[in-house]
Amino acid sequence: MSNTRTHALNAVRGGLIGIAEAIPGVSGGTVALVTGVYETLIKSIGHLVSGLKALVTDRARARGELRQVRWDVVVPVLLGMVPALLIALLLLAPAIDEYPVQMRALFFGMVAAALLVPIRLVGGRWRVRDVLYAAGAAGAAFLLMGQLQLSVDEPSLPVVFLAAAIAVCALVLPGVSGAFLLLAFGLYHPTRDAVHDLDFGYIAVFGLGAAFGLSLFVKGLQWLLEHRRRVTLVVMTGLIVGALRALWPWQTEDDALLAPDDRFPVALLLCLLGAAVVVGIVLFERRSQPPAAREATSAARGER
Repeated sequence: MSNTRTHALNAVRGGLIGIAEAIPGVSGGTVALVTGVYETLIKSIGHLVSGLKALVTDRARARGELRQVRWDVVVPVLLGMVPALLIALLLLAPAIDEYPVQMRALFFGMVAAALLVPIRLVGGRWRVRDVLYAAGAAGAAFLLMGQLQLSVDEPSLPVVFLAAAIAVCALVLPGVSGAFLLLAFGLYHPTRDAVHDLDFGYIAVFGLGAAFGLSLFVKGLQWLLEHRRRVTLVVMTGLIVGALRALWPWQTEDDALLAPDDRFPVALLLCLLGAAVVVGIVLFERRSQPPAAREATSAARGER
């Protein structure tokens, strides 16, 4: 595959991640897993954080860390993600407000099908311990997604900074939705309005908070993927299962779950369509890998 085509595909992957981050209940980390760039991004961000920290005290180490960043992946992903996130905040969010059952059904199918990815990456037969870890993570995510939402009309800048620092962790943690966390903090609509109104002060504080939170969180996640990969993927699988609660199509305004209504046939079709889209992406990603890369991935799973 040519470099130009690879960069273009990475930009498309970034666009999908950006769109996911704008949708309450859908995790950008899950989309990164599905599109095959998750571990590369986590490792690259980890090296970037280490390099920036060492830039003042040890420039030789800083250069070594920065050389390990996969810029050929990170830059195209960011170029696709940022504009897609901004556009989705402006266009997709109103559709979710107007057609909540149909849109949640579509996203439910997509996230449910995304479970194929961490399960496949774990590989082998699941042990009782794996099931317990996944169940615990699923229960925690289920409870988190069921919390009542707050309402903040005019958030202070320190609150914006703190909320961004927490919500950005969802960008690198599959199963947890950054948009949902902002919704829970009461900052989803203020953030969307700030983007729409080009409130650069709000946007700058939000960006600083996100950078701060990411620098604290990503190094720990990088270590887990390198040294506790299996259990980390098992927990991620559980988080995605529990996060499906936020995407159940029939809910009250305070997130109480309801039984299906007469829109069930349409919702089911949209759910199956969403699942088919994700399965298609997974198959495309697998076919686009060189045979040697597929064999190496399979061998790595077998060793774990």
